Amino acid sequence: MLMNAVEETTFSFSSAAPQPDRRRQSRFMTILRVGTLIVDGRRELCLIRNISAGGLMAHVYSCLPLGRQLSVELKTNQRISGTVAWVEGSNVGISFNEIVDVEELLATQSVLENGWRPRLPRVEVDRLATLRLGAATYGVSTRDISQGGVKIETDQPFKEGDEIVLTLDKFRPVHGVVRWYHDGLCGISFNQVIPFHDLMGWLREK
Repeated sequence: MLMNAVEETTFSFSSAAPQPDRRRQSRFMTILRVGTLIVDGRRELCLIRNISAGGLMAHVYSCLPLGRQLSVELKTNQRISGTVAWVEGSNVGISFNEIVDVEELLATQSVLENGWRPRLPRVEVDRLATLRLGAATYGVSTRDISQGGVKIETDQPFKEGDEIVLTLDKFRPVHGVVRWYHDGLCGISFNQVIPFHDLMGWLREK
């Protein structure tokens, strides 16, 4: 098990958005979950602390007002619409627009019906980085990133299976493997998942 990747969270089977003081009143299971919030077309990572059929509680890293309409992704193929129901410090409660099947939502799915593997939640970024392949070094631009991988823009046509080292601006070098290249964009999976708090620290770095 990868340590320190994300924080422990819980979920219940109630039909309401979880409240901070009600976490122990419903049956729950311990899970690890990072999600993505989509607010006005902007994507940002959040730490989901608990989730029920009717909503969730998450630690967020931006100011979300009451009544804000948004969507939540637990994986790239799972988007749920909802509304900010309450705010308490950095924690918010989000009520889903429709009741969801929590067990199905959180079930591990290794391969989707279309043959793709679900990715960890991602967020768009526009930062410079350097990529090393063997003895050669290239300047690239990041386009989106998750704990498990990154999409970059580059003129260099990398090949699937190339083993690389990516050094993000103001972040440590990360080892990875090229998964695809098409029309100047390249997908890279990291050899090890970046811990959530490390990634959030980098995203918030000015």
